[in-house]
Amino acid sequence: MSTLLTARELVKSYPSNLLFEGVGVHIEEGDRLGLIGPNGAGKSTLLRILAGLEAPDGGELITRRGLRTCYIAQADRFPEGASVLAAVTEGTAGSVEEPVVDLTAARTALSKLGFEDPDAPADTLSGGWRKRLALARAIALDPEVVFLDEPTNHLDLEGVLWLEQHVRRSRAAMVFITHDRVFLERTTQRIMELSSAYPGGTFLVRGNYSDFLRRRDQFLESQAQAQSALANKVRRDTAWLQQGIQGRQTRNKTQVEQARGRRAELRASRDRTEQPRRTTDIDFQATERKTRRLVALHSVCKSMGGRRLFEGLDLVLSPGQRLGLLGANGAGKTTLLRLISGDLAPDSGTIKRAADLRTVVFSQHRGSLDPGQTLQEALCPVGDTVDYRGKMVHVTGWARRFLFEPEQLATRVSLLSGGEQARLLIATLMLQPADVLLLDEPTNDLDIPSLEVLEEALLEFPGALVLVSHDRFMLERVATELIGLDDAGGFRQVADMPQWLEHLERVRRASTSAATAPPPPERRARDARTKPRKLGYLQQRELDSMEARITEAEAEVERLRQATRDPLVLSDHVRSTELFQQLHEAEQRVGSLYARWEELEGQAGGGSA
Repeated sequence: MSTLLTARELVKSYPSNLLFEGVGVHIEEGDRLGLIGPNGAGKSTLLRILAGLEAPDGGELITRRGLRTCYIAQADRFPEGASVLAAVTEGTAGSVEEPVVDLTAARTALSKLGFEDPDAPADTLSGGWRKRLALARAIALDPEVVFLDEPTNHLDLEGVLWLEQHVRRSRAAMVFITHDRVFLERTTQRIMELSSAYPGGTFLVRGNYSDFLRRRDQFLESQAQAQSALANKVRRDTAWLQQGIQGRQTRNKTQVEQARGRRAELRASRDRTEQPRRTTDIDFQATERKTRRLVALHSVCKSMGGRRLFEGLDLVLSPGQRLGLLGANGAGKTTLLRLISGDLAPDSGTIKRAADLRTVVFSQHRGSLDPGQTLQEALCPVGDTVDYRGKMVHVTGWARRFLFEPEQLATRVSLLSGGEQARLLIATLMLQPADVLLLDEPTNDLDIPSLEVLEEALLEFPGALVLVSHDRFMLERVATELIGLDDAGGFRQVADMPQWLEHLERVRRASTSAATAPPPPERRARDARTKPRKLGYLQQRELDSMEARITEAEAEVERLRQATRDPLVLSDHVRSTELFQQLHEAEQRVGSLYARWEELEGQAGGGSA
């Protein structure tokens, strides 16, 4: 494969810190490169440099002549008041350098991604559909390389599965930053971690996320062994340098310089070894309440905006229970959390809470944070110490626990990154003892090390926990049970993610069958006898072959349905997801064939008028 882009010895720094130096990246046709690393390592900056949107302080970036690229930022911004079509043709808000997209290409891309009304206002779209709109522009531009910064943030499960399929099928090379470990597992050909834990600041592995973890652990183990051997040499050097006068007479300058070099190398090695250990320290407080029924919902119904979200919902939360909520954006997951917390009242049904119930809520919108406050004021509103588990902790030490340095305490909350705001919110919530934790998308903007620490904290929390997250890895590891909201007023308790996906497919099949049901056989026979033959030669041939094509397409649907019922397939998440996608496409094909059949018969009938 030919090379599209090569970066060598890239350097980037800001007045307060050095982000990275000596970084090299190589992109070929059809590449799938995942960029990971701790928050603050410079991933987004590196991505912008590779996309040509930001200049490095040093190094060189070589691109193939006329290379077409597209950059999709974390936040999907479009021109104010723009329609869906205008957002694709005009580009990102505030940009004057992006190319204008041809109208035909824009309409085709929007159709591929499921947009039915090109004149709909873009600013009314949900987060998931805004991401699809940004991708529609990328498709219309027909780039050779697409750069995506956290593309799965704010996408629901269906949106993430769609994005996985798009990434795997796209002809363009893809470079993306993501902390979604399942997404990395299913889409990457190579993974590069940007971190000062490695010599040169990067660690590159060919393969998926499982391959990366195995190779990284092997590397870190060998690095620790090399550090131990080097430490022994430095101890011998130190003893030699501390010898008496007689020993010093036999020294030479070269040996002294070598000893000094080994000491510097050991310091650098220890700094790298300590880097992976610098993670957020998360440990939620529980009240140790022994009540078995903390919250009980009976026959609860709730509608919002004139749309029924769920009805007849029964749920009991007890200590040690970890409930995961599934469903599309807008299906009612956040509403259900607000019902449990008492912020909303049900339309019907009852919600009973234990006396003096203490509930702690993590909101995905982080509304409890005051953007005008300083970091110190947010961490410690009164004085300079916080009370954690009955012990007074100085605000500086409390800040360090969440990877904030003392010089950051005067920084405004509004100037913190998304990951820093997430850590700040966790820090404030940890000060509140809880019977029930309600977490609405706590994983957004957190790096992988922080996600792993958060998972451990949730597994150890003795109270009840309700988790809304599109992080499939976290849900599968943490949740003891799952409830899915189907966005049609229904809900279902499922054992795992594949079972939920199977349920969604059944709902889609029922909807598709109702919408594309063929006319009864007697009507088809009557129509076949009476329809006039006024079609063109090719159209007539297409009409004559339509029944056979529909029969073949329906047989393929039935074959795929049988395959999705195989327990061995359902136990394989990758295979089951692919099969359900194939089934969905096959059902759409059947619907399209029936629609085309009706169209041709209508044309034939119109010709006899």
